[in-house]
Amino acid sequence: MNGTEGPDFYIPWLNTTGVVRSPYEYPQYYMATPAAYAFSAAYMLFLFVVGLPVNIVTVLVTLQHKKLRSHIHYMQANVAVANLFMVIGAFPTTIYSSMNGYFAIGRLGAVFEGFFCFICIIVSIWSVALMAFERFVVVCKPMSNFRFGENFSIMAVCFTWLMGCIASVPPLLGVSRYIGEGMQNIGGLDYYTRHTNEPYLMYLFACHIWVPVIIMVSCSVCLLCAGKESETVQGRSEWETTRLAVIMVITFLVSILPYAFTAWWLFTHRGAEYGPIFMTVPSLYAKSYAIYNPIFYFWMNNHFRQCTIYTLCCGKNPMGEEERSTSGRIHSSVSPA
Repeated sequence: MNGTEGPDFYIPWLNTTGVVRSPYEYPQYYMATPAAYAFSAAYMLFLFVVGLPVNIVTVLVTLQHKKLRSHIHYMQANVAVANLFMVIGAFPTTIYSSMNGYFAIGRLGAVFEGFFCFICIIVSIWSVALMAFERFVVVCKPMSNFRFGENFSIMAVCFTWLMGCIASVPPLLGVSRYIGEGMQNIGGLDYYTRHTNEPYLMYLFACHIWVPVIIMVSCSVCLLCAGKESETVQGRSEWETTRLAVIMVITFLVSILPYAFTAWWLFTHRGAEYGPIFMTVPSLYAKSYAIYNPIFYFWMNNHFRQCTIYTLCCGKNPMGEEERSTSGRIHSSVSPA
């Protein structure tokens, strides 16, 4: 094994010179410079400062406006709630650990950070998969005129959280475990040591990673093949919704797949030699999805954008005469819940 394994940690650094110390008790500056940890702390602080308000706004606007009670908006709000779990539950721990160069609050920091990030990823991946599937059903019509109603959307939200709990709670109960990753300032699942639970990880990758990814990709390919013909058949609003769903799928895959492939490689090549940066970079990059999703949602969806402007500006739209007229239509057709 090309690393040092302790009772509750695994450090990708051979202890040939005796410098390796517990990441719960001592700074880990032998693996990376203090500047690397400072950059990690600054990056996570940026994600926290931006991610907290944009996800709160996404949830509040969706709850306030009845016009946003469709399946895709439910799924977007669900992703925003999951992002808030990660931003509030995990990011402060990562920032504090990065500032100190180790898990200054002990192993509980790695467990908290790993759990909140992991449940967010699973809830998000199933939400995006169900969003793509709904667009596939509406546009490609494999089941006649079946359409997701509000009850189906609520059931879908409950399903995503059920899957998130099924995937993320077992390590808290002794099935595998959450430990430090990379530079030991972030937490994640144990893919590396003999203490890992192989059947659990195989189930995890198969059911909660590759299955929803296959659903996303296959549905998006079908939607892209349908092309802009759907704009003529379904109307411009439906086409914009379909385009938003495809963009959300691409954004999610670009953000999460590097981490998923890295974790899969580490699981299938346990004992292989790799550096602390190897796992740190994709893990930090995956957390950026907390701000990508609401920003693209605001940019791509006209209904949500107008409702957001209407809410933030207290019923007024400062974007010009044309925008004011649109806001007036929003005001007349969208009433607070």
